[in-house]
Amino acid sequence: MLKTALIAGVVGLSSLLNPLMANANEVNLYSARIEALIKPILDEFTAETGIRVNLVTGGADELLQRLQSEGRNTPADILLTTDAGRLHRAKEVGLLQAFASETLERNIPENYRDPEGYWVGLSMRARPIMYVRDRVDPSTLSSYEDLADPRWKGKICTRSSSNVYNQSLVAAMMAANGEAATEQWARALVNNFARPPRGGDRDQIKAAAAGQCDLVIANTYYLAGMLTDNDPAERQAAEVIDVFWPNQQDRGTHVNVSGAGLTAAARNRDAAIALIEFLSGDRAQQWYAEANGEYPVRDDIEIGEILSQWGDFKADPLDMSILGDNNAQALRLMDRAGWR
Repeated sequence: MLKTALIAGVVGLSSLLNPLMANANEVNLYSARIEALIKPILDEFTAETGIRVNLVTGGADELLQRLQSEGRNTPADILLTTDAGRLHRAKEVGLLQAFASETLERNIPENYRDPEGYWVGLSMRARPIMYVRDRVDPSTLSSYEDLADPRWKGKICTRSSSNVYNQSLVAAMMAANGEAATEQWARALVNNFARPPRGGDRDQIKAAAAGQCDLVIANTYYLAGMLTDNDPAERQAAEVIDVFWPNQQDRGTHVNVSGAGLTAAARNRDAAIALIEFLSGDRAQQWYAEANGEYPVRDDIEIGEILSQWGDFKADPLDMSILGDNNAQALRLMDRAGWR
């Protein structure tokens, strides 16, 4: 009896002293998505599976830096972050490990998955052209390339070149048109800026509503968030803005993903894969559309009223991994073009 109790005590003490031991009933998630926009669906996962999710939230770049500094000692099993460019960066610096899942291969289109199995996209983020409804006739809009036309001089607002969403847009333009043509386009686009880039996507939308510009390049979920915001000023700014889907006659509108990967040091591997699979399922995919204003990566999921009001669109089918491959070149190109 004494020997049994002693062994049990040693095992229990060992567990307390070694928090990095695997536990089949929990998973540790580092999420760049804020708690309010992820925890409810994580709670559903726990209720369904009995697996507890320990959630750590933070800025996307902050979490990458944290994983790098923690190295093999990180408690994180999953990195959930925004933009294929960041997922590619995490893969390139050795923060992720490859994994296979028939469920994910079945649920998620191939172009939204890393070709080597290091990460998968879980929601789609569209970055179209937005316009002030009373000042722009949508029939005069056509493509991203057309934004370089001098008739838009002083009329365009967008974020800086340090923003990964714009880096990915330029990376996609490079894939479509080549580096030389994209640099020429970027120089002309910069010449059409209404003001030096500053602030986030919401700030661009508010600048347009205030008359500082007529056109905005921004992600639709920011506009969706403003339309449902508790702040009347946010809603009023968003209500004068409409969405135009560019490049519908050729490759389609630029899209990106938020996604997840298994960390290189993941100890709760099976539980982590189970959570990522759950996030590709029907309920989670509906959650992205309803709560986050993002598009499901699956085309069999119904979207909500706000997304529906902007209509269907053709998305660029570009492999998301190319956005990561082209990222460094895209940033250098933007610097050369004077996109600050």
